[in-house]
Amino acid sequence: MEPRGWLPLLLQLGLMWPPWAQPEPQLRVFVVPHSHMDVGWLHTIQENMQAYVANVYNSVVEELTLEKKRRFIAVEQEYFRLWWDGVASDKQKGQVRQLVATGRLEFVLGGQVMHDEAVTHFDDQILQLTEGHGFLYETFGVRPQFSWQVDPFGASSTTPTLFALAGFNAHVISRIDYNLKEAMQDNRQLQFVWRGSRSLSAQQEIFTHPPSHEGFYWDGDPVFPGPPKNGLYPFMEIPVTEDTIPSFTNLLVNNVLARATWFRTPHILWPWGCDRQFFNASLQFTNMDRVMEEVNKFTDKHGIRMKYASLGNYFRAVHAHRLSWKVRDHQDFLPYSSEIFHAWTGFYASRSGLKGLARRASSLLYAGESMFTRYVLLAPHRFLDPAWGLQQLQQLRWAVSEVQHHDAITGTHAGKVGDMFVEHLSTGMQAVHKLMASITQDRSPANSGKGGPWGHSGPWQVACSLCAGPEPGGHFAVVYNPLAWTVTTIITLTLDFPSVSITDESGRPVPAQVQSSKEMPSAYDLRMLTTIPGLSYRHYSIRPSRSSQKATGETAPFVASTQHFGPRLRRRGRQVGCHLVLVENDCYTVFLDTDTNLMHSIWERRSNRTVRVTQSFMEYHVKSDSNHDPISDNYVFTPSGRAEPAWEAVRMEIVEGPLVTEIRQYFYREVNDNEPTFAIYSWLARGPQSSDGELLCHRIEQEYRVGPLELNREAILRTSTDLNTGQVLHSDNNGYQMQRRPYRQNMWNTIARNYYPMVQMASIEDLPSRLVLLSEQAHGISSQGNGQVEVMLHRRLWNNDQWALDNNVTLNDSSVVHPVFWLLLGPRTLTSGLRQRSGLALQHRPVVMLREMNGEVGGPTQEAVTLPSSVHLQILSIPGWKYSSNHTKHLQTLQKGEHEAKADLRRVLLRLQHLYEVDQDPVLSRPVTVNLQSVLRGLGSVVSVEERSLTGTWDVSEMHRWTWSTRDPHGHRGSGTLGPLMTSLIKLLGIEFHTLWDRRPRGTRAPSWPQ
Repeated sequence: MEPRGWLPLLLQLGLMWPPWAQPEPQLRVFVVPHSHMDVGWLHTIQENMQAYVANVYNSVVEELTLEKKRRFIAVEQEYFRLWWDGVASDKQKGQVRQLVATGRLEFVLGGQVMHDEAVTHFDDQILQLTEGHGFLYETFGVRPQFSWQVDPFGASSTTPTLFALAGFNAHVISRIDYNLKEAMQDNRQLQFVWRGSRSLSAQQEIFTHPPSHEGFYWDGDPVFPGPPKNGLYPFMEIPVTEDTIPSFTNLLVNNVLARATWFRTPHILWPWGCDRQFFNASLQFTNMDRVMEEVNKFTDKHGIRMKYASLGNYFRAVHAHRLSWKVRDHQDFLPYSSEIFHAWTGFYASRSGLKGLARRASSLLYAGESMFTRYVLLAPHRFLDPAWGLQQLQQLRWAVSEVQHHDAITGTHAGKVGDMFVEHLSTGMQAVHKLMASITQDRSPANSGKGGPWGHSGPWQVACSLCAGPEPGGHFAVVYNPLAWTVTTIITLTLDFPSVSITDESGRPVPAQVQSSKEMPSAYDLRMLTTIPGLSYRHYSIRPSRSSQKATGETAPFVASTQHFGPRLRRRGRQVGCHLVLVENDCYTVFLDTDTNLMHSIWERRSNRTVRVTQSFMEYHVKSDSNHDPISDNYVFTPSGRAEPAWEAVRMEIVEGPLVTEIRQYFYREVNDNEPTFAIYSWLARGPQSSDGELLCHRIEQEYRVGPLELNREAILRTSTDLNTGQVLHSDNNGYQMQRRPYRQNMWNTIARNYYPMVQMASIEDLPSRLVLLSEQAHGISSQGNGQVEVMLHRRLWNNDQWALDNNVTLNDSSVVHPVFWLLLGPRTLTSGLRQRSGLALQHRPVVMLREMNGEVGGPTQEAVTLPSSVHLQILSIPGWKYSSNHTKHLQTLQKGEHEAKADLRRVLLRLQHLYEVDQDPVLSRPVTVNLQSVLRGLGSVVSVEERSLTGTWDVSEMHRWTWSTRDPHGHRGSGTLGPLMTSLIKLLGIEFHTLWDRRPRGTRAPSWPQ
């Protein structure tokens, strides 16, 4: 690419300048050394630590200490923390503190990992940032001010909002669609102000820069399991000598001149580093020193001067120019394509099982955090040590943070690395299970006794399965609602006996029904209707009935009846809809076609409209020879044609009861198969006719069974309607806000390039009606036809790409997955008001804890916590930080070499979120003023409240982010920063966050107990 604009003239002037005049350089190159260290990808974390990570920090600290001009940026805190806590000597720790204090070692981004932006939920993005930022602030008193997201596979519009709230002044991204990036380069628009939210506008925007990875790699590639004895690594760059230095300098100068045409200032960011670099920092720096010295000798000829820099050095230079920048308004950079046939949309559904586990772990952590916080604030701690409780939470905080990495939840890692993520999540979940059970019984694990005759490993389990033993006892169930509003829902327990008696904490019978279990012929599903206030418990006694309930006077649950509809073959072009059966509740009537055993249509009461709705499993077929055809892999989706039906016959059952009617559809790949490959289980519930029961009524709950798949198949569920959608889809960014996704024709790979991530929500609509899909986990989603929406649920792939085979980065996933969806259908006014709260009700369903009865019934009651209907309690947690919230005092403590010995249990992290965008709903989108003292009185007394940055490390009154001028300025909106709150009132506008610390008085308040 030829230089243009101001650059050719400046270069000519520079070359003609007399050598004795020493002109100022026309181009300043900021060389930013870094190492991209994936927290799990091809190797496990421990393997990486042993092979190269420890050596990166050991050698970088040594080289920065030896030469003051050198710089380095550190990104992922999980590795740095492991090195700091387990490897670094006291001498190295002192050197690091000095390097950080002088700006030679800079922490950027600062989260536990570099999280993915397509399939992660914003709750978990905030969590992993908070974990890393808390460590950095506690250890060094620093707060990262620049973000570095150079490897995630696309970029979300959630990012500028969250990063602005975290205190970042500028942002670096890299992977955006190749066509778009080329156009931005040609138009010198690679740098821009990204305004991610149309509701928040300029209030939370960030200056954004997409660079390219550059550099020379004299240390080569690391060797596993450990460094080679001869010190020779593969792919080592030839060293810099008198003979080779001209080639290195020419390459570098030409690269800089080409890059200079892409930007509006004479400052060039040259990131030097890539995967697993700088494990021999001495080789890297020694060679680069010589190259940079050689380039700088001839600044008067080529107008270039180079220096080592931190990321902050570069952005300060750009910011000082005070230019006016183009605004990118509330758009994301998804999907990402790196070339014609490489649409990175496959990972939206890769390793579906891990995606589901990660979200369930996050939801359990959310419940455990609030339960622990209320327990510590309100209850007398008879047995449970709060320090032990924090340790249990920390295990899961770390595991959930870790799996947000862009090669973790994405499913783009080696098999053994996936096993590591599952192990870490499972261990963390077990720890929080144990904590919640201990809180519920207020008994330490050491004093909680042994398992009883019902065969459990302990007196409590967080589960939904009951087995009858030889004793006529029963189970005591505690159901906890982690949301800050009253929830009415159906909970399900699996039994191996049908006769049961259920009573609540007052001895009253509980509405319930028993039915045969859908996939376990010898088991039964017990469905119970429960209404639970916000952040509160309900207590139930569940006893097997050994004798006639009529004789004992016990109230038995209704036993549901089952209708069976034999197999129906897939119909090709024949008339349908002649023989319909219906299933209904107070909001919907679902019509089922007994000629096909498929859903036919849904009537919605509010609009009095019937919408044709049919669901069917289909598969995309993909090729496996990488030498001849474009292939699908963990990352990329490249179908060989349109999706094809994946079944030949379907069988149906309707299980009807007073609380729930269930529709079971079993899809068989071949007519004579004994077991179905796919299934849809749909529920319509009947609840109370009140506002509490509104969410329960206005949803069709569905669980799918998918797998095992045949090789090189990508399974979808396609929902076809008669809505006139124009092939326009809406899907969410990270569960935070919606994006409009019109279908875009493309010369190549059109199907794959019209797939988008769905983390929690998607919809299609016409003028009268909207169909909303809510999901428990991330999937890929698309609208390939008018009125259609399809969800990619599962993938099983194999190809002969040698790199993938050598590293076991294949997707031969033969598992069976059970994704959960809720469907909402109705007028747009209705669904706009319901979808946010319904999504949260799906994400944070009540947690059921069981233990055997031992004569105790009931437990402590707690005052409910109820927020306004448009406000969500996004986190209620005791982080356990060990630093003062006063920044000056904290720095003084660090300078003295002192550290707080114990976690502060009186400091609570509280984050409130307005759920609705500014124009989403005429009522619910309005600003909300929350009286903290009134609404949160169920959490006990408050000494003081102050507003903090998103991750808690800044007092917002002290956080002064840079202002970047824009070509289309927009008035700031929002309630602004509050700092120390002088009142308990806080105002939230559309989709705003407010992160608060509140400090509690010493001492505790005893709970009230039922009489």
